[in-house]
Amino acid sequence: MRCELLDYELPEALVASRPPEERDGARLLLLDRGRSAGEVEHAAIRDLDRYVEPGALVVVNDTRVIPARLFGKKRGTGGQVELFLLHRLDEAPSGGDLAGAPPEGGARPERWRALGRASKPIRPGAVLDIERDGALVAEVLERAEDGVLTVRLSSPAGLSVAAAIEAYGHIPLPPYLGRGDDAADRERYQTIFARVPGAVAAPTAGLHLSPALVERLRANGVEIARVTLHVGLGTFQPVTVDDLDAHPMHAEVYSVPEATAAAIAGARDRGAPVVAVGTTVVRALETAADPARAGLVRAQSGETRLLIQPGYRFRVVDALLTNFHLPRSTLLALVFAFAGRERTLRAYRAAIDAGYRFYSYGDAMLIRGASAP
Repeated sequence: MRCELLDYELPEALVASRPPEERDGARLLLLDRGRSAGEVEHAAIRDLDRYVEPGALVVVNDTRVIPARLFGKKRGTGGQVELFLLHRLDEAPSGGDLAGAPPEGGARPERWRALGRASKPIRPGAVLDIERDGALVAEVLERAEDGVLTVRLSSPAGLSVAAAIEAYGHIPLPPYLGRGDDAADRERYQTIFARVPGAVAAPTAGLHLSPALVERLRANGVEIARVTLHVGLGTFQPVTVDDLDAHPMHAEVYSVPEATAAAIAGARDRGAPVVAVGTTVVRALETAADPARAGLVRAQSGETRLLIQPGYRFRVVDALLTNFHLPRSTLLALVFAFAGRERTLRAYRAAIDAGYRFYSYGDAMLIRGASAP
């Protein structure tokens, strides 16, 4: 796919910098793939139970966003530095003579991949004291050619690294929101299903589901199942190549449990649709699609680099709840693949004309119905 086809114009005023007052207070655009390309309906997220077929299977992502943005100073120079944690590597040995190692009996250190920002390049050997009290220390072990760092995190205060990150880290809001995180983001940039730490960005479609809405769905006979996909920065990277085939997809860790595979098989048996809450759920389910059994998945875990673009044949997902995505993103390419490029762009234009809010804290669309030619 030529990447200029992923462009559209969005007024800056429609970028949502904060979530709606109520978790299920967003607007909802309904797009039926079986209708003509220009037809949409306007609704509200809190009425989602009216638009999901009774007996359907709704699949959510239970990843939890970690407070991945760390601020500190370089030991010895006092220079300001920012680390953005990407993902944890295997744990480092607790012994050794690395600077910043925890005291005897302290918590075990961990190695992480991270991005770093400072006035001068962050070199291997640098020791970074996070915040003011040094309860979390990062030593830079390696710097790759692309600038990604390998750092060793430890807590001289004896906290576990996870507890120290939770205490001193900041919620990694997308930069296009134009603001830093605040106390409210600790709760609102997590879905109500979040339980497995590991994401550095939220599965944003899931942000709309409130406990009350989920209960109404269940009361209609809708079943809820879970997958885990730890959203990485790579998912949101803008496409800079001319051809989407040349875009490097970063690996993201995912898991489709046995219970979800069984729930999908049950939905097929009763002729009910599988509704994915977000593009991350789509990628997890489609990665786990069983090649020998149409419409089913295999319970499995691993890493996925699945890039979905127009021409992709969906094997598992029948309907999609998703936010409005950035131009030139692989997320928009996935929606194009699911609903058709022209149909999606006309829906986006209708949303813009109606003043919908866009991106992570914005409104949503529900794409359903049989795919039209």
